[in-house]
Amino acid sequence: MQLIKEATKEKLRGGFYTPPTIAKFILKWAFNGSNSPDVLEPSSGDGVFIKGIQKDRYKYKSITAIEFDEIEAEKCNNLQVESCQVLNQDFHEFCISTKKKFDLIIGNPPYIRYQYFNRKQQEFAATIFEKADLKYSKLTNAWVSFVVGSSLLLKDNGKIAFVLPAEILQVSYAQPLREYLAKFYNKINIISFEKLVFPDIQQEVVLLLCEKNDSTSHMIEHLELKDAEELNKLDLNKLKSPQKKIDFKSNKWTFYFLEQKEIDFLESIQKNKLVPKFSDFAKAEVGITTGSNPFFTVPLSIVKFYRLEKYARPLVGRSVQVPSAIFTEEDWIKNRNAEARTHFLSFPKMSELNGSKGAREYIAWGEENDIHKGYKCRIRDEWQIVPSQRISQALFIRRNNKYPKLIINKANAFTTDTMHRVSIKKDIDIEALTASYYNSLSFAFAEICGRSHGGGVLELMPNEVERILIPYHENNKELLPIIDKMIRRKEDISKLLKITNDKILNDNFGFSTKDISLADNIWKKLSSRRLNRGKK
Repeated sequence: MQLIKEATKEKLRGGFYTPPTIAKFILKWAFNGSNSPDVLEPSSGDGVFIKGIQKDRYKYKSITAIEFDEIEAEKCNNLQVESCQVLNQDFHEFCISTKKKFDLIIGNPPYIRYQYFNRKQQEFAATIFEKADLKYSKLTNAWVSFVVGSSLLLKDNGKIAFVLPAEILQVSYAQPLREYLAKFYNKINIISFEKLVFPDIQQEVVLLLCEKNDSTSHMIEHLELKDAEELNKLDLNKLKSPQKKIDFKSNKWTFYFLEQKEIDFLESIQKNKLVPKFSDFAKAEVGITTGSNPFFTVPLSIVKFYRLEKYARPLVGRSVQVPSAIFTEEDWIKNRNAEARTHFLSFPKMSELNGSKGAREYIAWGEENDIHKGYKCRIRDEWQIVPSQRISQALFIRRNNKYPKLIINKANAFTTDTMHRVSIKKDIDIEALTASYYNSLSFAFAEICGRSHGGGVLELMPNEVERILIPYHENNKELLPIIDKMIRRKEDISKLLKITNDKILNDNFGFSTKDISLADNIWKKLSSRRLNRGKK
């Protein structure tokens, strides 16, 4: 979670106070239709939900509040709410030891990475996952185990309502959780917000509202509001009957920003394997991890000053350095002349640098500035030797703005981990593959497979790139000069897609005009939502 202001002790423990407007709405939804429930708040903080129950006089049988922080637990105790038990302990431990079940479970769980759990917490969290028949990952955040654990403590007919990071919709480590929730609950509502609702953090959040009943249906709905204030006038009837069929496969929940007909269209393509995946044609892997890009990637002036020509290799290190779908030597020279970081320093062993005074001076300068003490550098046999120095035939930009680019690496340039290296499989035409990527369907799947960040950035990791659907056809090669020319001219991407969709999707894959329009609308809807969230 990226803090805007200076971190406080409360923030560092993973706790962020729930805005009263959100707490009030969650209670309103949770108690609607409930008859004297047993309530659990697994991370009570200073007791915002308990205060809300007391203030609005909700009827309940019992409240159990769990809070790990002693000071916060004392605040809850001091509220002196009737039939409310406040336990100063770790929720994970409570979850695996209690025999009690609850009708309502509500809260705002802490956002703490696995690495910051103590050993006991890690063991308790792993036990929770085991009880739910889920595999525990060291990438898992505390909020994931809180949601799983809370689900295990729910009665046969019960509700949970949590304030969660929007990561639940898209990150890979939450995929097992999404599949679990889809099968465990009969109704799921997701409420998201166009504006940030926490004042002190750059974290997009959602409200996850789940209901378990004795039906066999599994439905989901997504509702997006402008801000938290709109919760005050939200009709709860809109949340009673979610309309979209829940996906039990591996798709991210960004699917549910779409209409049912759009979801059905995409699922039909996947189910019937009408379009192959990127992985059928190429392999994506991270670029070179230097350990210190400012040291190992340098402009021409540094190369000349330290006389490093012998060790300097062509580099493309930033997306702004790539003007099109083809990166040429001329592009690289233009970047070099503009004093961009266009050289990757490939040093040998120190014993082989005897005649290279400039290189030894530069490495010594690096050591004076503690470059060699960085984690990636210090674990090497010789810190100045960067591993995995391999040039790839193509590149895929990791973090993107308007749309992600697949690029032919004609300049034979190295790249850092700001881009992914793409290796083309045997008998696949690289020009045809690159051209085949530039269509609305592939762009739509790039949005679905990737994850959005603050500022409207779309990030795709190698395994996510490989899941993008690519309507590959050798004849698409004819489009590459047009694609290259239009992107270089910075022409509207929609204008380009109109040309490429006709040939790639209609002529060579048999998609109807209606299907193409649907694919294009899906891409525009998902990308526009992402980009609009990046605007102030």
